[in-house]
Amino acid sequence: MVGEDFCRFGILTASDRASSGDYEDLSGPAIEDFLHEAVSSSWEVIRIIVPDEQSEIEEALCDLSDNQKCSIILTTGGTGPAPRDVSPEATNAVCQKMLPGFGEQMRNISLKYVPTAILSRQTAGIRGSTLIINLPGSPRSIREILDEIFAAVPYCVDLIDGPYITTHPEVVKSFRPAHARRE
Repeated sequence: MVGEDFCRFGILTASDRASSGDYEDLSGPAIEDFLHEAVSSSWEVIRIIVPDEQSEIEEALCDLSDNQKCSIILTTGGTGPAPRDVSPEATNAVCQKMLPGFGEQMRNISLKYVPTAILSRQTAGIRGSTLIINLPGSPRSIREILDEIFAAVPYCVDLIDGPYITTHPEVVKSFRPAHARRE
């Protein structure tokens, strides 16, 4: 049952090979596994795979936000410098506000593990009342990043009039200012 504390997550994998069936999508399931471990409030997920085409990514983001009513969309893939990496461009094109702090922090996290993190163009933005976050394509990197940035996600969703999301504090301890916490 959908209520005010129910969250619908969209997981969008941008990959030519995965969308054509040449490669098994491992990144989308890695995001969903994290959500199963971390989120304690009611939620469901819609997962889709599209090729690395900006117009198709934009269309999918708009559909997940506007029609499927996802409160959070987590994308994976397409954040590097290669010519076909266009997830940040698609995200920027469909968002009314960008949140550069997410991209800065995601790169800082990844730099602890690999020097090539500086090549990443991960970003985040707001479309209506949907938070869109571009994650890398590696399941290991996805987990490293989500373990650290997800603490800020529930309060961000509060601020854009989304559902009240709670987490398992032993996995992710969500942060909300004292005035924003529910008793």
